[in-house]
Amino acid sequence: MTQRRFLQLDVFADRPGAGNPLAVVIDAEGLDTAAMQAFANWTNLSETIFLLPPGEGADYRVRIFTPRQELPFAGHPSVGAAWAAIESGLVPIHATSLVQDCAAGRLPVDVTTERAIRVRAPRARRVVSPADAPARLAAALPDVARGALPAALWTNGPGWWVVELADEPAVRGLAPDLAAITALTADAAVGLAVFAKADAGGDYDVVVRAFCPADGIPEDPVTGSANAAIGAALAEAGRVAHGGRYVASQGREVGRDGCVEVQVDTDGEVWIGGRVQAVVRGTVTW
Repeated sequence: MTQRRFLQLDVFADRPGAGNPLAVVIDAEGLDTAAMQAFANWTNLSETIFLLPPGEGADYRVRIFTPRQELPFAGHPSVGAAWAAIESGLVPIHATSLVQDCAAGRLPVDVTTERAIRVRAPRARRVVSPADAPARLAAALPDVARGALPAALWTNGPGWWVVELADEPAVRGLAPDLAAITALTADAAVGLAVFAKADAGGDYDVVVRAFCPADGIPEDPVTGSANAAIGAALAEAGRVAHGGRYVASQGREVGRDGCVEVQVDTDGEVWIGGRVQAVVRGTVTW
């Protein structure tokens, strides 16, 4: 067993206690995959990350685990990884652009002067859905008013069912049938993401919820990869222009009100970003 530096962060958060918690093991050399998975299961957070020396052309390397599996990419772990790499001295403290090395490839990262982090998500693409998907979708979202965008299965590393609902109250008031969502997502996706245009008068444009019961996470507080998939779907539909941006609200229903900044750049790539709060600093022996 080795003592290693450790952080617990709240990502996409304007204050501690908001956003999505993330466990960070900074000095992860020497841990094999089984040890990382066991630690992620022990923390029992939606994701735990391990920072490692980078490959050529990158500034740091990260491996991302849920309590049950390793992911090639996830949004709030990627934003948190960049923040932790700066905070722990793995990269220069005044860095404004970085390259993250992860299983999904090398991803560019922007850092603002206020230490907000923005990561380019892997390019999302539609996936052919199983033949019985319409019936499973209907079972997962019975009697729920839908929006105009057709439901579709998207992947940007993890797979997401992306479903637009009619309006913000439909999203906020959704009572998820976790067994039906498990049946929908178990063989093709990490979860189901529902969204809608926000009601007028708020400080956000889109409202989002994400459910991952097949991965041991009934409702994820704030989900970068799901927001990136939604951004890609909206861009494909012509509802977000290249160069456009918007703010998504997620997590309020589980007491973790978070804010995700989504941008579609001039090349059509989707970036996700937000603020990070350090809640726990210390060491862990594993």
